[in-house]
Amino acid sequence: MALFSSEQILDLVTNHPIVPVFYHPDAEQAQAIVQACYDGGLRVFEFTNRGAQALSVFTKLVTHVRENCPEMAIGIGTILTPEDAEKFLDAGADFVVQPVTTVAVGDVCKKRNVPWMPAGSTLNEIYQATQLGADLVKVFPGNVVGPDFIKAIKGPIPTLKLMVTGGVEPTIDSLSSWFRAGVTAVGIGSQLFSGQSADPAVLRERVAALVQMVTPFIPQPA
Repeated sequence: MALFSSEQILDLVTNHPIVPVFYHPDAEQAQAIVQACYDGGLRVFEFTNRGAQALSVFTKLVTHVRENCPEMAIGIGTILTPEDAEKFLDAGADFVVQPVTTVAVGDVCKKRNVPWMPAGSTLNEIYQATQLGADLVKVFPGNVVGPDFIKAIKGPIPTLKLMVTGGVEPTIDSLSSWFRAGVTAVGIGSQLFSGQSADPAVLRERVAALVQMVTPFIPQPA
């Protein structure tokens, strides 16, 4: 069962706008990575459905997060079918992320009252996703569309809430360009965990530095 309300998760994404995107077939390694991200200051984590062990590992991750990372929302990504959405929601997913937009998956999320974050790479796809009830739209792949695309589509529809994933680099230049363009959050995958960052202790310090980089872009209360 999801621990947070939709509003609470959107607040977490807005105020902790770096979302790790990660899969590992070993539950202990996955738990260590999630813990390092939490200890470094992140509060939203996307585990991806990209392997045969995904459901088993995710179930153990949810237990770990509930016991050791009480302020973290953990969601499931790479969901294509409503059947998979149901399985991972039953396992405790707090939100669902898609690389596409599947109406049936959105219907499951609405029925279960959990945030649905489908994807689009054109203004029409993104707008249609919001019309279908998306709480936040994933812009994917980010390295194809670029920050200028975000800035352009936010012109006519400034209320869009967007999370860009794909090609976001864990550097001040990359993060600044995306947040200045108008994204609500960024998802960072393999580049966050590459090299020495596979070591949880190193990852924790790297995450803490990234949190400091994005703090100036977090909206301040009115």
